[in-house]
Amino acid sequence: MLAVSSRSSEWLDPQLAPVLVLIIVLAVVGTIVLFGLGLIAYSRRQTLRYLLITFVLGMLVARSVVGLGTVLGVVPMTIHHLIEHSFDFLISIIILYTVYRSGSPTDTPSIKNKQT
Repeated sequence: MLAVSSRSSEWLDPQLAPVLVLIIVLAVVGTIVLFGLGLIAYSRRQTLRYLLITFVLGMLVARSVVGLGTVLGVVPMTIHHLIEHSFDFLISIIILYTVYRSGSPTDTPSIKNKQT
């Protein structure tokens, strides 16, 4: 059972902390790599769609960094939740906007119409 105290850095069971830190560090590294690939793709295509995707990948990097900061006791849990849930909402809106702007269903072949 997790021990809860008034200090924000003690919300995590000390036995689980190394595992959580490792997972979040991997998430930070992974999202930074994806963000870098997004920057490369945007530099080649230079379209609004690629810019928005790259921006979303940058927001995922920020979310991961905030998560790491929370585990390390640098970012308070309240700020963590505020930033992470706000970014979740913004990421969803940007993805839906990008899909909406990508064209009509007649422009892109559907999965059902593909012959295998």
